Amino acid sequence: MSKNEMMRAARVHDASGNFRIESIPYPQLQRPTDVIVQLKASGVVPNLRNVISNYANDKAYLTLPDLPAIFGLDAAGVVVEVGDAVTGIKVGDRVYVNPGRSCGSCHACRVGENIFCEAYTFQGYFGFGPKSKKIYERYPYGGFSQYATAPADGLVKLGNEVSFEAAARFGYLGTAYAGLRKAGVAGGKNVLIIGGTGTLGLGATLIARAMGAAKIMVVARDEQTLARVRKIDPRRISTFAAGSGDMVAWAREQTGGMGVDAVVDAIAPSPTNMLVTKNALGCLRRGGRLVEIGAQINEVPINMHEMMCSALSIIGSLWFTVGEGQDLVSMIEAGTLDVSVFENHTYTLDQANEALKDAEKRAGGFFNVVITQ
Repeated sequence: MSKNEMMRAARVHDASGNFRIESIPYPQLQRPTDVIVQLKASGVVPNLRNVISNYANDKAYLTLPDLPAIFGLDAAGVVVEVGDAVTGIKVGDRVYVNPGRSCGSCHACRVGENIFCEAYTFQGYFGFGPKSKKIYERYPYGGFSQYATAPADGLVKLGNEVSFEAAARFGYLGTAYAGLRKAGVAGGKNVLIIGGTGTLGLGATLIARAMGAAKIMVVARDEQTLARVRKIDPRRISTFAAGSGDMVAWAREQTGGMGVDAVVDAIAPSPTNMLVTKNALGCLRRGGRLVEIGAQINEVPINMHEMMCSALSIIGSLWFTVGEGQDLVSMIEAGTLDVSVFENHTYTLDQANEALKDAEKRAGGFFNVVITQ
């Protein structure tokens, strides 16, 4: 497209979270290391309206782009333009746009830890501090638009095996995969996943299976969905309904009394769920690890002496790297990671408001709401 042409985007103008479909100028390459992607699918995050409501909160922890803004966290599409300095990516490549953006020059970026950047920002979603405003100026386009600019080193190449709808789930899958890696999950290990029927938890269950975990113990409250999760691999997946009994005793029975190697906490934050997280610490074997990916905002009481004596670890895990995204593609291509279980609910860009309402139903991890173009 030429510099004078226009594209369509769903933009928000206030804290209500309502989208307006508008024509805006087609994006231009600002840096020789950037690309332009014609977007084909974008995931719809269930809590997006809550994030947007922070425009009305002067003391909000999150940093949002200036209004009017284009949201859309998990975008995938086809590269249509590349900057002069881009290598390894070409026009026509099918890609997932990892939205994690960093400044490139702070201490964290210089030592290769971009996720810990002082200005770390999710393109099309939110940032973690005032310095995120500069990132938004560079990359203002979220997934709810026809085209977006992105740095070439932020792209995951999809090949031909991964659908755009599946790629629009990579934010959750990648977060789960990064957490499982930090937990040390591998062949022969056992893992307890709490919140295992939700979007993050189901992803963690599928990926733990792909990584070769010997036992995958899934805890959640919805017994009907738990039964569906168990059917994915009855030999390796066992389930427990939270609140139905002694979770710690069950986990130790499943592991011959030893306890689990790892816990991945993907449970939604609430005072009730906080108790599940606390009890999950009791499920760990000596030397075990609990990795938090579910944003548990309630304080969890911890016995530090017990932590010391049992050499337990609690690890926070934020997002995932492009390399980890590329691992997901390889697992899908190899057939070890089965994403066919997702039920794709697709909407057009014109139906962005309806798509968000559908996502807010929170109907469990099998439910995948996507805007397609």
